Amino acid sequence: MRMALIDGEHYPDVVEWALEKLGNVCCAVFLGGSEKIGSLEEVERRLGVPLYRHDDYLTALAKALAENPGVEEVVDLSDEPVVSYEDRFRIASLCLLHGVAYRGADFVFKPRPLRRTSKPSIAVIGTGKRVGKTAVSGFVARTLKEITRPVVVTMGRGGPEEPEVIDGEKLEITPEFLLRIAESGRHAASDHFEDALTARVTTIGCRRCGGGMAGFPFFDAVEKGVSLAESLPHELIVLEGSGATFPPYRADASIVVVGAKQELSSIANYFGPFRISLADLVVVTMADLVTEEKIEKILGVVEGVNPRAEVHVTAFRPRPLGDVSGKRIGLVMTSKEALESSARHLESLGAEVLHLSGNLSRRKALLEDLKEFRGIDAVAVELKAAAVDVVTRWALERGVEVIYLDNEPVNVDGKNLREAVLRLGRNVLGRRGDDNRR
Repeated sequence: MRMALIDGEHYPDVVEWALEKLGNVCCAVFLGGSEKIGSLEEVERRLGVPLYRHDDYLTALAKALAENPGVEEVVDLSDEPVVSYEDRFRIASLCLLHGVAYRGADFVFKPRPLRRTSKPSIAVIGTGKRVGKTAVSGFVARTLKEITRPVVVTMGRGGPEEPEVIDGEKLEITPEFLLRIAESGRHAASDHFEDALTARVTTIGCRRCGGGMAGFPFFDAVEKGVSLAESLPHELIVLEGSGATFPPYRADASIVVVGAKQELSSIANYFGPFRISLADLVVVTMADLVTEEKIEKILGVVEGVNPRAEVHVTAFRPRPLGDVSGKRIGLVMTSKEALESSARHLESLGAEVLHLSGNLSRRKALLEDLKEFRGIDAVAVELKAAAVDVVTRWALERGVEVIYLDNEPVNVDGKNLREAVLRLGRNVLGRRGDDNRR
């Protein structure tokens, strides 16, 4: 069954002709324009199908989709100047949210079917790469341990072909262990290793390749990973996205990570609104690296797209997974902007930071930086990118201690992210429990 999008820039007899050619059209949504029509009541009588209209075309479309659950495809018969490219992305976002394909004259956006997990689940997805999604996922998993036993399923471009279980609850993940993993040809800085190390939870790593505009992966091994998670004794599954791509599952709740350093256009336009519309909880990260005006604009976008979502504004603080007090440190991170503040935080813990590098994701530049790392007792490094195959190897060859860093989201808005995660976890566990009792 189809739904048509029409405008007033086409004569009613032309629209009627097009609907007949389409066939199986249950209703239409009026997007605007008045040049070639009289009253909308007249148009509705001529077309012979219900016509949805509202001053806000998205409100009309949302109502039409809600009242016609059998619709499989929305066909756009409108044209400029009624709809712009931005409008069509907003329409596509709403259609994908309802699991409905959106087709125009020369484009198709088709949602990937979203499965449900047999156990309670929370998705953690990002609106882009380098927004701190893995750090937030680790924080979420570590927090949920207070009320349940979570298992994290990750998907990454460096993930294993077959799902790999890392028992972070028991396994001692040392620099030597990770280097052996890297030397065996595996990506030891993959997200499932980072989560296992920082949150001390069981993780399952999966591979994915390609990412669509809306966030669906082209190929992935997540289904096998989720099946494995469902077979374990853990009570809740955390589904962790990769960059702007997310696992093809409809979780019981979703946490969307928005990077404050992102271009506002990538959050407010394209498929940013689609991702934000999925959120029960929005975590804005790196707020300390942008202006208050930028944060206000981001909050305005989130409020406009998804007013029901709870929003937390945060900054990352490095949490060393080892003792840095009294040690001379070389600090290596992916973000150059965060280097100075991270160094100050480590020094507040008693470290003396002698050298800095923000080239963790740029191997050639990183190797040049490391040549200057003289007179240090330890290197503090995030478990990302070249952390193992370059930094860890370099340090162990020279007898330098390796201290991995977790980036912990800390509220800068007076709210409490930890309590919000616990509330969300309890709600998810409670809803699934009620469903099972029924």
